[in-house]
Amino acid sequence: MTYDFIIVGAGIVGLSTAFKLSETYPDARILILEKEDRVAPHQTGNNSGVIHSGIYYKPNSYRAKNCVDGRHQLVDFCKEYDVTHEICGKVIVATQEEQLERLDDIFETGKINQIEGIKKIDANELKDIEPYANGVKAIHVPCTGIVDFTGVCLKLLELVQQKNGSIKFEQEVTGIQSAGTALKVETKKEQFTTKYLINCAGLYSDHVAESAGIKSDIQIVPFRGEYYQLKPEAEHMVKGLIYPMPNPAFPFLGVHFTKMALGGVECGPNAVFAFKREGYNKLSFNLEETIETVNFPGFWRLAKQHWRMGLDEYYRSFSKKAFVRGLQKLVPAIRPNHLETAPSGVRAMALQPSGDIINDFQFEATSQQIHVLNAPSPAATAGLAIGDEIVKQAQHNFNL
Repeated sequence: MTYDFIIVGAGIVGLSTAFKLSETYPDARILILEKEDRVAPHQTGNNSGVIHSGIYYKPNSYRAKNCVDGRHQLVDFCKEYDVTHEICGKVIVATQEEQLERLDDIFETGKINQIEGIKKIDANELKDIEPYANGVKAIHVPCTGIVDFTGVCLKLLELVQQKNGSIKFEQEVTGIQSAGTALKVETKKEQFTTKYLINCAGLYSDHVAESAGIKSDIQIVPFRGEYYQLKPEAEHMVKGLIYPMPNPAFPFLGVHFTKMALGGVECGPNAVFAFKREGYNKLSFNLEETIETVNFPGFWRLAKQHWRMGLDEYYRSFSKKAFVRGLQKLVPAIRPNHLETAPSGVRAMALQPSGDIINDFQFEATSQQIHVLNAPSPAATAGLAIGDEIVKQAQHNFNL
C-alpha cells in the first residue's frame, strides 16, 4: 500500500497534523508511526498540562499567533469532545520592586498579542485570587487553563481513525529515501511507502530529518525539568497557577505552581541538561547522545553564556531545600515536608552552532517532506494551530 501521508510521531503536533489533514482531505490514507507503545509518550505527556495564554511571546511570531489561535481551538475541542480541562486562570507575580519594569513589559506584550482579560493587580488583589501567594504586584491572566493533553491526543487519534487514518506503534523510523515518485520509510521492523512525509518526532526530529538527507545546522539539546508535587494536605495553598517573573536572559519560566487537570498540584520545574534525550531520571545516561551534544559547538557557547544559572539549576536538582527556597518566594508557607517527588519531563531545545536558542517554530520543507525541527513551548497549547500551519505548508510545498 502507498499512503498519502506518513506522520512520524504521535505527540500532540503529529496527531494534530493528522487530524487537520484528515479534515482537509477526508479520503487521504494517513499513517502515523510512533516508536513507543502509546500516544503522547514524551514531551506531550510529561509537561505541566497548561493551556498557555500567549502573553510572553514576541508579537507576530509563530509562537504568539499559534498560541492564541491554538488556545481557542484547544478549548473548543475539549468542550466539544468532553476532554478534561479547566480555565482556572494564572497570576504572574513580581516579588520585588525591581521586577516591576519587567512586569510592565510582559503586560504590554500581552496587550499586543490580544490576550483577553489580562489585568495588573496589587498585593491585596493577588491575595483575593491566591491567598497564600506573596508579591508586590502581579498580572492576572484569566484565560490560562489546564488540560489533560494525553486525553486530547487519544481523542485526536480516535477522530483520525474514524476517517481514513491508522497508527502503528513500536515503529522507530531509521531511514527515509526517495523511490521514484514516492518515499520509502524504513523502521526497525518494517518498510512503508508514502507520497508525502511529515516529521513531528520532537526530541528526535533532527535525527529523523538527517535520516532523510536533510542538512540542517540545528541540533536538539535535551533539558530535563524536575518536579515536586504538593501532598494532599498542602494543596489548599494553590488555587490555580502561580508563576514568577521570568528572567529574560534565561529560556525557562522558573519554578512555579501548577494545578493539574487530573488532580494534584505540581511544583517546578527546574531545568538541567539531560545526558540522554529521553533521560527522565537524574542518573539517565546515553554515551552516544552525550558525545553528540558535547561535540556540538552551540552547546558550549550556550553553556558559556548561562553557566551561573546552569549551576543554580543543578544545585536545585540535588538540594530539596534550595528548590523549596525558590518556591517560597511565591508561597512563603511552603515547607519541605509539603513536597513529594513527581515525574520529570524533557524539553527539546533547538540550538544553532552559535549557541543561540531558536525561540520560534522552525520547519524544513522539500517537495515531498516537511520536518518540524523545532516546536518549543507552547507547542502543546498551539498544537491544532500548528496542524493548520503544516497543512498550509503541505499545500504549498507538495502542490496539493
